Amino acid sequence: MTVTTAKWTLDEYHRMIAAGILDQRRVELLQGEILEMSPEGEPHAYFSSEAGEYLTRLLGDRATIRPSKPITLPNQSEPEPDIAVVHRLGRAYLDHHPYPENIFWLIEYSDSSLDQDLETKSRVYAEAGIMEYWVVNLRQRHLIVFRHPQAGDYTSKRIVTEGILYPQAFPDVAIPVNAIVSQ
Repeated sequence: MTVTTAKWTLDEYHRMIAAGILDQRRVELLQGEILEMSPEGEPHAYFSSEAGEYLTRLLGDRATIRPSKPITLPNQSEPEPDIAVVHRLGRAYLDHHPYPENIFWLIEYSDSSLDQDLETKSRVYAEAGIMEYWVVNLRQRHLIVFRHPQAGDYTSKRIVTEGILYPQAFPDVAIPVNAIVSQ
């Protein structure tokens, strides 16, 4: 017996949300599949909240920090990254979630979802042309920085445990690694 997974479009997914079908579920759409999101443990909630507040203060009017809100990607995906650093479009976000061209970079905090964030989501984000993607490995307390999307994958991937990062979108902004995740 062959099992076929039903694929959903963004429009179908939005209609399910509008109809209330997904109200009691924490889900996101990845490449046409509706996936359950892992619950947040205490370290996940703490680090993502602290980093979001730090980035808001650091970037000020240069960007909007959207914590755990959807982004809309052309590959039938609408994930909810822990932190999306996006263009300040104000009321435009009443009509649509940020698109790839509105996104400076994304951050995911990962424990039980680490494999999915490192493999599936990195490909989804690279395919959509997201220039920079950071994954915080909560198990080992280090940061994995993905850059330079090309042909559905990132050509640069490095693990960082200390020091300063300069986001591609803001090369003049120094971000201490311990502001994103501390040891």
